[in-house]
Amino acid sequence: MEEIIRSGAAAPLSSYTEAVDWINSLIPFGIRPGLERIELLMEKLGHPHRKLKFIHVAGTNGKGSTCAFLTSALIQSGYSVGTFTSPYITKFTNRFQYNGTDIPEETLLKLANQLRPLAREIAGSELGSPTMFEVATALAILYYGEVCYPDVVVWETGLGGRLDVTNIVTPVISVITNVGHDHTDVLGDTLTLIAGEKAGIIKPGVPVVSCVSQPEAVAVLKAKAASTRSTLYLAGEDFSYSKVKQRDGYQHFTFNGPFRGLELDIAMKGEHQLENAAGAMMALEVLRQYMAFMLEDEDVLEGFRGTFWAGRLEEVSTSPRIILDGAHNPEGAESLAKSLPQFQPYRKLNLLMGMLANKHHESYLKHILPIVDTLILTEPDFRKKMDAEDLQAIAESLRNKYAKDNLEIIVERNWGQALQKLQTITADDDLAVVSGTLYLISDVRSTLLRQPDSEKGW
Repeated sequence: MEEIIRSGAAAPLSSYTEAVDWINSLIPFGIRPGLERIELLMEKLGHPHRKLKFIHVAGTNGKGSTCAFLTSALIQSGYSVGTFTSPYITKFTNRFQYNGTDIPEETLLKLANQLRPLAREIAGSELGSPTMFEVATALAILYYGEVCYPDVVVWETGLGGRLDVTNIVTPVISVITNVGHDHTDVLGDTLTLIAGEKAGIIKPGVPVVSCVSQPEAVAVLKAKAASTRSTLYLAGEDFSYSKVKQRDGYQHFTFNGPFRGLELDIAMKGEHQLENAAGAMMALEVLRQYMAFMLEDEDVLEGFRGTFWAGRLEEVSTSPRIILDGAHNPEGAESLAKSLPQFQPYRKLNLLMGMLANKHHESYLKHILPIVDTLILTEPDFRKKMDAEDLQAIAESLRNKYAKDNLEIIVERNWGQALQKLQTITADDDLAVVSGTLYLISDVRSTLLRQPDSEKGW
């Protein structure tokens, strides 16, 4: 312990790269659910989170897109907005945005130097070292509470909700996008258990908006909202949405809420984005109706039209046509399969996928195999990667029941060579898709868009 405490007086970090390396050096401490370490960090910092208004967003899928809709509409409406999300697609700084712009590298360095001695103090206690995500969350709170002071912070959970580090805040409104099978090793293996973890972000008296649909999950949310005397706005009961048509590259849909109805356009592709947009719209309606947020219709609608979120049905190449989508669980795969017909007609669908080792790959493949002509299996450049040959074994076991008769399965463990193969075999009238873990999406995206300064991580 003496050595750990002495090391707290080590020379300050001298560069952005050193700061990120230090934060990432905490990754081996893993995911450790619980709020004790972040609470102690906040106490040592003077509780800067108590100065801020948060919109807390949890859910299995759609969290990032929902955060993007909220951020865009609020900025367009004249509010200054902090946005904390994970993982990132291009650079570590993507996690910490203010009005759509990443935290400056020099600011991140300064805040990391402020946090490092405190983290080392805690590492020397019985609580053990803070994790990477705990330090990143503390850095976000410092940035918003001590540096840029946004009017509101759009605040995405990392994993679950109840014991997630982000749950240290008391928001002005909570949003739970949906509940599905993901991180079952941590959150539980039933929808009821997973919903209970997500519902943990519901705070006494704080309204909550949700698009959760499964009866057992809805029951959990209703019980939690009742016990905390929180008003629950539930899709299908308290608000609804329906697609009208596709026009000029936008999805046009109607939103009907308890206060009024609206018609909106979104450029984000995939019918699941209508659900995300409707949930975000309901949250904004509550803020407008009960919390004096000044939100003019034309600003909100323009904010929704202009929303973009990287790696979600994102077209990054036209010759050949390549779509990136970070679907990595069964519900994401189902949405992807339903959404691809929205793109221009294609002759063959070639799909490149790579996964982490802790996901429901069999259920994922049941949704994907019926639509794929060529499946290329690879491995992301990440320590928890799934062996491509193990993925192949799962795919082969499902071939007879789910796959097309002429399905070709290719194994290429090197993701760079797998991407080249995908490009080579995709003709002008075909469609190529890269899907799976965002660690793979990040590398492929930076390669195709020629972003040499790209980083990646959780």
